[in-house]
Amino acid sequence: MKKVMNLAILIASTTILQCCSTDDPLSSYTDDSKTYAEYQTSQTSNGSTSLSAGSGTLTTFAVAIDRTSAEPSTTVAAYYPDDEDDLNANTFGTTVNISFNDQSATFDSVDGVTITADGAHVVANHGDTKGVCYIVSGQTSAGSLTIVGNKKYELLLKGADITNPDSTAINLLSKKRAYVVLADGTTNRVADGASSKDSDQKGAFYCKGKLLFSGGSGSLEVNGNYKNGIHSADYIVFSQGSNIYVSSTAGHGVKANDGIFINGGILNVEVSATAAKGINCESNITVCGGRTTVVTTGNGTYDADDKDTKASAAIACDSTFTMKGGELCLKSTGTGGKAIKASWEAYISGGTIYAITEGGQYRYSNSLTSSPKVIKAGTKNVHGNLEISGGTILARASGSNGECIESKGTLTVSGGTVQAYSKADDAINCAGNMYIKGGSIVAVGAGSDGLDANGNMYISGGNVVAYGASGAESGIDVSENSRLYVTGGDFLGIGGRIDATLGSTTQGIVSTSGSLSANSTVTVSDGTKTLATFNMPPLSYNNGTIMLSTTGMNSGESYTVNWGSSTSTVTASSSVSGSMGMGGNMRPGGRW
Repeated sequence: MKKVMNLAILIASTTILQCCSTDDPLSSYTDDSKTYAEYQTSQTSNGSTSLSAGSGTLTTFAVAIDRTSAEPSTTVAAYYPDDEDDLNANTFGTTVNISFNDQSATFDSVDGVTITADGAHVVANHGDTKGVCYIVSGQTSAGSLTIVGNKKYELLLKGADITNPDSTAINLLSKKRAYVVLADGTTNRVADGASSKDSDQKGAFYCKGKLLFSGGSGSLEVNGNYKNGIHSADYIVFSQGSNIYVSSTAGHGVKANDGIFINGGILNVEVSATAAKGINCESNITVCGGRTTVVTTGNGTYDADDKDTKASAAIACDSTFTMKGGELCLKSTGTGGKAIKASWEAYISGGTIYAITEGGQYRYSNSLTSSPKVIKAGTKNVHGNLEISGGTILARASGSNGECIESKGTLTVSGGTVQAYSKADDAINCAGNMYIKGGSIVAVGAGSDGLDANGNMYISGGNVVAYGASGAESGIDVSENSRLYVTGGDFLGIGGRIDATLGSTTQGIVSTSGSLSANSTVTVSDGTKTLATFNMPPLSYNNGTIMLSTTGMNSGESYTVNWGSSTSTVTASSSVSGSMGMGGNMRPGGRW
């Protein structure tokens, strides 16, 4: 995967530099690779604007299934809902060997464990016997493994290849903890059939209790052809060392009722069914480590039972999404698709997210639609908050009505690096207040706004570059009845107009018109020291309205803007001015 490039900006204005004469706000530039052809054009509110993808990481990074075993080198402490979930806190010394041989199976006779077989369909019951480790190997094309018992147990897959064309292949019906280990150097495979004799079948690999993938350097492939790939009626934990690939053509890839916790390992998931989720949970999802790649291709649909639309998502939870470390590589290509969807709240404090949506809006009727979102917190009925305090996020939305980051409640950025590019809609949007307290943000709304707050926007820290499309769009957009409060931080916004009413501000602001060129840097200094440096993705903007402010900038004082070999002097103000077609000034407490 490509890493984040060093972004750059060049600024020129009617009061600082000579403007470019072209009317196109986004100028073209060359992309020899043209990895994503859909980024070659962009629609704005004023018509068509030429926009090439460029060679920068933000507009060209790719997401693809990667089964190689190298995990990210940086990790945070693993999170276990219970200390007992850690395999190292347990001992399983009673071994039971089970070996499949196509249409039959052989197994050990061990006191306290009862095993029966009907052809290659094996049922093992360890009852109240503690410390049992089932060692499973061999191949069957018409068999299954079912485990029941009243005590926790280990399942060591040691070159097992189990296909059950009629139902679940591995069926762990014990309600106790199941510790699944992939024996070093082995390849394991589990699959079901496209049809099933069990109408209640939930997945090719099913667990009634807590499902704990506990490492081992082997690999596991799970193919769900009837419904889900992996399903737990309780929670699932993925630990360091595991290398797991899951696919489903009929349901979700990985499904859990009570939580999914990714502490490490390599997890690859592919799903293709309509509105299917790659990783789906009815409770919380927490990511602390590992490399997880999810690709969904299913389109949106109308759910007659809920009388609403639904769409695919790479990761979806009905409660809270938390990311502290590791790496997520996510892509959803179908209509209405999401990369991360949290029905309640989302907290991102570490790790790296590469996330893409490529589909357009799914529309059932004028009032029932599902729009693509790269990262979404909350629903139309839940005002979920989104907080970003660390980590790195690269987000790209290329389809119609696609937004990169959306919070249905409050959105707060206090740290980390956020780079968001939306071809047709806002880059970053929130239904409530937006707080920018720190971090580095690049927000490109090529067809709409860069930053869009439907409540107040508070900028008190961080480094922000935000730009929107031409005409009525803007880099920074605050709703008509709300205010923009500037008390710190460094920001540069460019768009067709300045679209914010100022509340109280404690630092100077420069407003002007001008052009941004790709792949260069602008600095602002007070004659003795540099106050701010702004960086831009490889996208050029011609003749836009600019609003600029930096920490330490005072109203009435002059500052030097440097753009490579050229410099210019500007004077800061406590108000901003620009053009909204008819012209005018934006003053504290009022609009143009």
